[in-house]
Amino acid sequence: MSYNTKNYTEQGGEKTVIGGTLEIKEGASVTGLPSPFTPAANQTESTAEDVAGLLADFNALLAKLKAAGLMTADTQG
Repeated sequence: MSYNTKNYTEQGGEKTVIGGTLEIKEGASVTGLPSPFTPAANQTESTAEDVAGLLADFNALLAKLKAAGLMTADTQG
């Protein structure tokens, strides 16, 4: 009978394969990973008193999300 493990480190330690679920418990940390996430600039809470003001606040939020790369930019038609 043979056994194939889902998780293993290849000889030499250059590569580790996770074939199952990787669970990171609360309080644990992972170091060395590049972060593809860029936070968007802060958008203050809206104090708009009319639809036009709310529209301006919403469009400012959309612009910040696009600038941070969290939303694709508008396509020119």
